[in-house]
Amino acid sequence: MVRFRSLDPRQRLTGTDVDRHYSMTAADLGRISPPARVFITENEINFLSFPDAADAIVIFGAGSGLEHFADVPWLTDIPVHYWGDIDTHGFAILDQLRAVVPHSMSLMMDRETLLAHRDYWGVEEQPTRRELHRLTTDELALYDSLRDNRLQPNLRLEQERTRFSWVRSAVAAAQSS
Repeated sequence: MVRFRSLDPRQRLTGTDVDRHYSMTAADLGRISPPARVFITENEINFLSFPDAADAIVIFGAGSGLEHFADVPWLTDIPVHYWGDIDTHGFAILDQLRAVVPHSMSLMMDRETLLAHRDYWGVEEQPTRRELHRLTTDELALYDSLRDNRLQPNLRLEQERTRFSWVRSAVAAAQSS
């Protein structure tokens, strides 16, 4: 099952929808009219509080089941933004997503976001150390810094610790790109 929300208050699947919150199989999701843009987030709090965006949906990724996105053919035709924790597992999930949706772009998974939220850094209990082959040059550099403990041992910035004003700005920038 794929859990998602319409981020556009004007777009609902039925005329009686109030919260624009849905769950359906990936195959069924693949049969609805595609939005112009998709955001995927791993944290439920961020999924539920994700800011409104015109003609867009947010999918609650929950860190697994990404292979089912192959059942949503229109994902290959529209911008897809992935927002995960800035830690080794967040980058590993992004790498997995790109196996199915190769053009996926990371959102707020960069050095600038990490450094701007230094007061909220935490510890990743069991970092992954494996090689990731689907990251961009900048993503790989940050992943290597985390994996090799160059900034702080087992560093992580959980999504929900990102300032909401930062999230709003990043979503607005993604919408205009």
